[in-house]
Amino acid sequence: MSVPVSSGSDARTRPLGPKRVDESFIVERIYNAVMEHRLAPATKLNELKLCDTFGVGRMRVRRALLLLSNQGIVDLETNRGAFVASPSPAEANEVFEARTLLESAIAHCVVADIGSENLDMLRQHISLESAARDNNRGVDLIRLSGEFHVKLARASGNTILWRFVRELVTRSSLIVGLFGESNHMVCPKNEHSNILAAIESGKPEEAEALMIEHLNRIREGLNFSAPKPQEGDLAEILGLK
Repeated sequence: MSVPVSSGSDARTRPLGPKRVDESFIVERIYNAVMEHRLAPATKLNELKLCDTFGVGRMRVRRALLLLSNQGIVDLETNRGAFVASPSPAEANEVFEARTLLESAIAHCVVADIGSENLDMLRQHISLESAARDNNRGVDLIRLSGEFHVKLARASGNTILWRFVRELVTRSSLIVGLFGESNHMVCPKNEHSNILAAIESGKPEEAEALMIEHLNRIREGLNFSAPKPQEGDLAEILGLK
């Protein structure tokens, strides 16, 4: 999420935190608030309130909102402003259907020629997931859980498949962050390890079946009875108090 620091001509004088606020700081705070369910889907992000909350000018807030829009976290609507994204159940189902088709095939095919380097990379990644889970770092765990799937696709050696999976994982991470139940917020414990074990053991059919079960379980954990857009102390919602 690193972005260039702007010139500062639009910055206000009220300081926030140990250093000057730039777009990346604003992006990180809004992203974390969405993923931790502190900002509900379809919540309006008023530019003036964001300017006052972060102590910056309008141009910096607009650049941050544009970055969030490019990541699918925020929807920008002409003459209406910015809103936390609210993917429909139909879109979520399409994303997971596409992932199931692609990733089950990848799990099957990668068995034939994954190589020790890729196996080591995936083992190390699962260790990072375990550490994030043990330390209750929910946002990190959502990110890491998605990255496992992207890294497995990369291990296939097919860059086109890797790019497709990367885009789908980004969209589904947002969907899980918005609509995942508290006990289904991320990939269930040990399921990545089980998939990798089947790949290591040279069992393509088992790896494929485990991937299908895994993605279906995540989709079943989505709850589209989302909380209504909320009003409240924006600084508190964004973790600035």
